[in-house]
Amino acid sequence: MEEIESLYKNENGTILIEIKLSTIIQMFNTFDPAPFHEKELDSDAERYIVNIVKDFPAKTQFKMIFYLPEELAYGEEVKKIAPAIHNHFRYKMLVADQKYRSQFRYGRTAMLIGLAFLTVALVVRFFIFSVSSELHTQIFADALLIIGWAAMWEPVTILLYGLWPIIQLKKTYEKISKMEIEVRPSK
Repeated sequence: MEEIESLYKNENGTILIEIKLSTIIQMFNTFDPAPFHEKELDSDAERYIVNIVKDFPAKTQFKMIFYLPEELAYGEEVKKIAPAIHNHFRYKMLVADQKYRSQFRYGRTAMLIGLAFLTVALVVRFFIFSVSSELHTQIFADALLIIGWAAMWEPVTILLYGLWPIIQLKKTYEKISKMEIEVRPSK
């Protein structure tokens, strides 16, 4: 089976992310009213770059190469491409960090609520067992135990599994925000 590295060009151990453009503006969201150097990347371009980086191991080195028509490849606007892309992914990294902190706070709060509910359910269950041994009270007591543990499902899911994808995405954005970017004339 073919390795993913074989599908991309490699320069001195660095994987090249190559993008051919006919105009510089193709890389950016045309609905974004911000100045060129602060523009938001086109969502398809962003997804393309992020997906390539995510496909490789974390230690892989990348370099982004933009191919532009020769008349555009040496213009003044070209100097703004790298900062615009770096700014975009730094912003995405900050958004991911904010999402992580928000999810962590939510998970922590949900955990406290879940633990409090589980504690109450266990205390009530213990009290029910000490008062009566009839079948219907035992069923109710066991139902309390199940409901108490079910209350823990959401916080455990968030804290154990929900935060990792956000952390990984943040690391991906950070890596792209520091990536070397070069513009070359189209061949």
